[in-house]
Amino acid sequence: MDYKQALQTDILPFWLDHAIDTVNGGIFTQLDKKGNLYGREKSVWFQGRALWVFAKAYNLIEKNAAYLAAAKTIFAFLPRCTDKDGRMFFTVTADGRGLQKRRYYFSETFAAIGCAEYYKASGDKRALEMAMQYFEVAYACYTGARKTQPKIDPENFPAKALSPIMILLSTAQVMRTLPDTDAALYSRIAAACADEILHGGFLTPYGLLENVSTDGMPLDAPAGRIVNPGHSMEAAWFLMAEGLTAKNSEMLEAGKRIIDLTLPLGYDEKHGGLIAFTDALGKPPMQLEWDMKLWWPQCEAMIALRLAGKLFGEEKYRTYYERLLAYTQRYFVDREDGEWYGYLHYDNTLSTTLKGNIFKGPFHIPRLHMLMAVLDRDGKIDAFMQ
Repeated sequence: MDYKQALQTDILPFWLDHAIDTVNGGIFTQLDKKGNLYGREKSVWFQGRALWVFAKAYNLIEKNAAYLAAAKTIFAFLPRCTDKDGRMFFTVTADGRGLQKRRYYFSETFAAIGCAEYYKASGDKRALEMAMQYFEVAYACYTGARKTQPKIDPENFPAKALSPIMILLSTAQVMRTLPDTDAALYSRIAAACADEILHGGFLTPYGLLENVSTDGMPLDAPAGRIVNPGHSMEAAWFLMAEGLTAKNSEMLEAGKRIIDLTLPLGYDEKHGGLIAFTDALGKPPMQLEWDMKLWWPQCEAMIALRLAGKLFGEEKYRTYYERLLAYTQRYFVDREDGEWYGYLHYDNTLSTTLKGNIFKGPFHIPRLHMLMAVLDRDGKIDAFMQ
């Protein structure tokens, strides 16, 4: 599999040709099979994510002027996605008027990594300032210094979630690579996030849980038994990457353990691929889409498995990686109109032919291809993590 070629000739051109808003700036993601626009509201997640993708591709893969131009127009649109209180929206209109806000700080973290990578590509000092500002808002939400609306009453259901911690870890990993910033501070934050994943109650003998009590104990409820195999695999490679950077064997071994726990929980031995959700104790999952096959868990699992294979040399990781590679090439890649489908039923029949929506856009797939291209070239991920 030539990941670099697929990135340059299929994945990135699909979004460059169909998604860039040449009128207002920014990027659309609601694209049908052929790349036609079927909705004009914009995902704020993907303003930051796509900014990171195109800037990263420019910095890491190829000094292609089209990548930098796309990043520039997305960067120019990004300030419109911020509300008066300093928090970012979740969705905005085509011209940047706010539609939805969410309690989580994911919009801010994606904007931070996008601005950080764009600063490296362009040297625009505004991008550096914005990256730091967005990170500060996200970190204040994480620590509680900036209050956010809880999803469930914290007095009656005191819980904490895995995904915000994972996202902050990966964001700090990007932020510390910036020149003229406090790399040590971001490394401390990354280490604290990794420690919370390892020792905050999420990592159990029966899987990496999505939610635990605020004191790190299991929750006696369906929400307390959720395992998201995609998140588990993503957390595994985040931890292994941090372990390599920090020379921390506990993080490396924890990443390996998470993979070993997740494969029997999430990999479908009958039809192939990772399912969307499962219950850690084998009880009925509460998510109705639990057995669907989504694009992004396959991407994260492939990264985790290939990295584990490099680090630990166990054949099972290579075997599962090769199986997922063949699986995604057969069922997700659209060889007629480009890019990947996003949603399959349990038996791998298509649920929808769309190529993008508010949640699917240029991020997991190009990130997979860039990281794999670096592994193919260097045999390690150091250049990707810089």
